[in-house]
Amino acid sequence: MTTRDVVLVGASAGGVEALRALVAGLPADLPAAVLVVLHVPPTGTNALAAILDRSGPLPARAAEHGVPLRRGEVVVAVPDRHLLLTDDHVALSSGPRENGHRPAVDTLFRSAARAVGPRAVGVVLTGALDDGAAGLVALRARGGVGVVQDPDDALYDGMPRAALEAARPEHVVPLADLPDLLVRLTGEEAPAWPLEAAGNGRMRQEVAMAEFDLRPLEGDDHPGEPSGYSCPDCSGVLWRIEDHGLLRFRCRVGHAWSPESLQDQQTAELDGALWIALRSLEERAALSREMADRAREAGHALTADRFADRAVETGDAARTIRRLLTSRTLRGPAGPRTTGQAQDETDG
Repeated sequence: MTTRDVVLVGASAGGVEALRALVAGLPADLPAAVLVVLHVPPTGTNALAAILDRSGPLPARAAEHGVPLRRGEVVVAVPDRHLLLTDDHVALSSGPRENGHRPAVDTLFRSAARAVGPRAVGVVLTGALDDGAAGLVALRARGGVGVVQDPDDALYDGMPRAALEAARPEHVVPLADLPDLLVRLTGEEAPAWPLEAAGNGRMRQEVAMAEFDLRPLEGDDHPGEPSGYSCPDCSGVLWRIEDHGLLRFRCRVGHAWSPESLQDQQTAELDGALWIALRSLEERAALSREMADRAREAGHALTADRFADRAVETGDAARTIRRLLTSRTLRGPAGPRTTGQAQDETDG
């Protein structure tokens, strides 16, 4: 009898606390391998495996490329590498980022959907934005079970709420009930693999992109339709993908974005552009004032007036941008703040 023997867990902001509570409640004889992705920056330390190893009876280790899955063990994604599953083996990849992350939850879930299908249980925990939603959709389409932490129970409800709305998982539970649920699910028989569904070729193509297989990149068969938007990572055209009612985007070289993550990155780029514009205008106004003073000292009144008018005009433009920047409401713990927070937690 084939049972559900692969548990996939994704988290972001607030994830260390949630992961510690989860593994603390899992039994030493859990008949499944547990694979964990937590968003961390590429230069982060790999402390999470040690933290989880001390948190419960299951041994936890950092992921290593090519190592076979072992039941009763926790495998933790390492910084700047996607954690993938291929033929019951762990794989690490430096493939294109998804939603600005590497490792990314969607990448793990999608690869497991392709590799083990109904044997997998996908779990989305606390986190901002919506990484994990598209991956859980793919996993459920291949017969896997979807589990989402109750958004009202999560420290950050963005990821659970997005997964709940997009994937419509079988189970939505508070964190305290999750270990018992996983014990029950991993003891169940896995259903037969579903028939090859529409979109399976695209899933294969996207997993190959995550593995940095060049063949999908070199071909002309792109997933989706051109969107008219550009990729924040490489400035290439983003292709619009409709996936079981979920909209997402992917560029030619494989960078993937959900609408919310794409908008968040666009906002960050806009912030940067506004600060650069403000600095340039302040410098231009200062230089204009200096040139007006020099012209006035030299007795060139008309030239001094021209520079003075330019200083006033430029100063007005700078004040407009400054008001725009200072009036913007502070963004929530997403994008760069999510990454930094995850790093603070793992370092702690």
